Amino acid sequence: MNKLYPDARAALEDVLKDGMTLMAGGFGLCGIPTSLIEAIRELGARDLTVISNNAGVDGVGLGILLETRQIKKMVSSYVGENKLFAEQYLSGQLELEFNPQGTLAERIRAGGAGIPAFYTKTGVGTIIATGKEHKDFDGETYVMERGLVADISLVHAFKADTEGNLVFRKTARNFNPMMATAGKVTIAEVEHLVEPGEIDPDDIHAPGIFVHRIIYAPNPAKPIEKRTTRARAA
Repeated sequence: MNKLYPDARAALEDVLKDGMTLMAGGFGLCGIPTSLIEAIRELGARDLTVISNNAGVDGVGLGILLETRQIKKMVSSYVGENKLFAEQYLSGQLELEFNPQGTLAERIRAGGAGIPAFYTKTGVGTIIATGKEHKDFDGETYVMERGLVADISLVHAFKADTEGNLVFRKTARNFNPMMATAGKVTIAEVEHLVEPGEIDPDDIHAPGIFVHRIIYAPNPAKPIEKRTTRARAA
């Protein structure tokens, strides 16, 4: 089975539809599937629900899909760096389902593992738990959270082989590995593409059985979300 597609548009155009639920990997601007997000903008799919830790920043990452009003709802943990996101949410143009960061990660992991729901103490007694099932275990109250599965998962890998075995680098290992398991169709953009057998099995973070399509995207732009510098010592 050939999983390699010539570009992001080709990998998406026959599966992407209006109203879909997508996952987009990365943490801040680290490890985001930039090429795939840009292809979604070009293809013009609308009314999308996007599961992602954050929504990029203005003009970068998922921020470009907010500009074109293609996102209907975000399922996120941290969105504080995106002014357009705040404007759309506060004006009622964008739906938002907030999650504690660890809960969001576990909801995605559970979805990828076939676990429909789990209980956690995080959020009990707060607005996060409103309307959700509660249950006591060993004298402590827990809230039930549903696992998450997407129609399409979009991930960015540092390295992959043509069978789809993925290696993520450093901060990009936040959210990308579990999202790779939780998509009905998982598409990975990769910086370095090698032949099967060239990656040590112990180094693989997401096995190729979860990955349906691959695009080779070398030398991606890697913008810095918030640059902080100090003067060099004399």
